[in-house]
This record gives sequence, structure tokens and C-alpha cells, in this order.
Amino acid sequence: MTDKPNARSPLTLAARFNQLDASIVGWFGGHGITLLRLSLGLIFFWFGALKFFPGLSTAEDLATRTISTLTFGLVPASVSLPVLAAWECLIGLGLLSGRFLRATLFLLFAQMAGTFLPLLFFPAETFKVFPLVPTLEGQYIIKNFVIVAAALVVGSTARGGRLITDGKAARAAEELQAQRS
Repeated sequence: MTDKPNARSPLTLAARFNQLDASIVGWFGGHGITLLRLSLGLIFFWFGALKFFPGLSTAEDLATRTISTLTFGLVPASVSLPVLAAWECLIGLGLLSGRFLRATLFLLFAQMAGTFLPLLFFPAETFKVFPLVPTLEGQYIIKNFVIVAAALVVGSTARGGRLITDGKAARAAEELQAQRS
């Protein structure tokens, strides 16, 4: 009798778990970036749409004051808020549709750069204790680091890139990339 398992023998619990884990991770790899793009799109469209209705967005006052400060008071809130709303909705639609992804991500990164400015312009409002204890407004801004990172991941697919969930295939792709560099 050999120690090799029979082709018909049931899989061990560890082997079943490994198969299930590989299947789940494969699903993550196959769908994760699309879901990330769609969730970013939903957030941008939703938060942008709120800005079309004065008083509904919690970021409205800080956003308009930031734009006013950035433009030396030349752009009033009555102009900046609807422009920002349209800008965010356009980003959202671009992400939701997956079309014009490079242009959409350009708009997103430009908008994100602006969202960090209140940390510099209004530190008394964005930090309880600078720079370690942000206020709720500061936390709202700082969480945008996650949005930027998510946009970078989505952007990595703009030229047809894919996520590789198989370790051997990923190492082979890295070696091939290193040979090309």
C-alpha cells in the first residue's frame, strides 16, 4: 500500500479549506478592482449631488471657504459650490461608467489635492491638537488618503492591467517585468 492518496479519496479538511480560500481570493482578484471603481464612483456622484442642494453637504462650508481662500476671494460660494458639485458628479459618472478613466482620474486627483488644503488653510478647524488629533472635519479630510490609494489601484488598470491572485503567476509576471526594465 502506498502513502499517495487515491484520486477518488476525499480531500482533507486542510485541502478543502485551501481550495475554498483560493476560490475566494480569485473572486476578490476578478471583481475587487471593479467594485472599488464602482464604490468610488458612487461616493463621488452621491457627495457631488448633495452639493447641488445648499445646506445638505456637511463639507459645503469648508469647501467653499477653501476655494475662496485659494482664489483670493475671486470665486464666490454661489459659483464654486455648483462647479465643485458638477466636478464631483463628473468624476462619479466617469468611475461608474468606466469610460474616460484617465481623464476621470486626473479630475479626481486634482479634486483630492484641493480637499487637503483646509488642513493647511484652517488648522484650528481641522485639528483639536495639531497635528495629532483631528476634528471631525479633519477626519473627513484625512480619510481621503484611502480614496487616493483606491484611485491609484483603479488607475493601475487604465492600460489593461489586471490583478494577479496566483502567487506563481505573479512571481513570473514580476520576473518578466524585471527582464523588460
